[in-house]
Amino acid sequence: MSFWVTDLNPVELRERQPNQDFKIIIRQAYKQVLGNAYLLEDERLETAESLFRNGDLTVRGFVRAIAQSELYRSLFFETCSQYRFIEMNCKHFLGRAPLDQAEISQHVQIYNNLGYEAEIDSYIDSDEYINAYGESIVPCPRTESNQRTLLNVGYNRTYALYSGGYASSDNITNKAKLISDLASNKPTALTFPKNSSNGTPGSNKKRFRIKATKASIGSLNRVSNQTYEVNYEQLNAKIKNLHRTGAKITSITEV
Repeated sequence: MSFWVTDLNPVELRERQPNQDFKIIIRQAYKQVLGNAYLLEDERLETAESLFRNGDLTVRGFVRAIAQSELYRSLFFETCSQYRFIEMNCKHFLGRAPLDQAEISQHVQIYNNLGYEAEIDSYIDSDEYINAYGESIVPCPRTESNQRTLLNVGYNRTYALYSGGYASSDNITNKAKLISDLASNKPTALTFPKNSSNGTPGSNKKRFRIKATKASIGSLNRVSNQTYEVNYEQLNAKIKNLHRTGAKITSITEV
């Protein structure tokens, strides 16, 4: 069981060819931007899909078209709190949770002053989006290879947004998950899946592999990869210890 996306292969449009099958890219873009919401056939953006297939839209342009659609607005804006809307925008377009209250406040101001379209564009036109995904990669959860800009505190918060699993739907709740922790600048506690038979988390018989990276002492450029295996009851303590020593956790997997 994997608790964190670690070896995800991003979906990328590498080179356009006359007979290229764009279905995979289109399907993944819908899945990511709409948070796995079920898509009816008459809800598909036929014009945007056609423009993408013809080369008039890049992957980033197609992502923007979905995000600016009435469908996205109805799923994550009209029925959600403003904080939840911003949480989902960060997840869908940047593959991570909001970093802090200041980032939330910045996006609240963008929407209030400039409107819905500007708020959406602020993610897709950001340096962070372009550096992580460019014009040709469908946004995805941040992994070992593209999370260099994330802080340690962002690990737990991003995990909280993906805690239902990468295949779960984001429109099952309209309440923000991180509002309390962000407002009080508290670290977000990791909550692991419950045992279905007795309702208690985990099992003392289970072991977990933690992968982390850490800059080597005395070097600004060298980064070491570290792997640890611990029992369930040692897991939270080990995570806290890694955070205190400046390591960045990249995955937690049941072994």
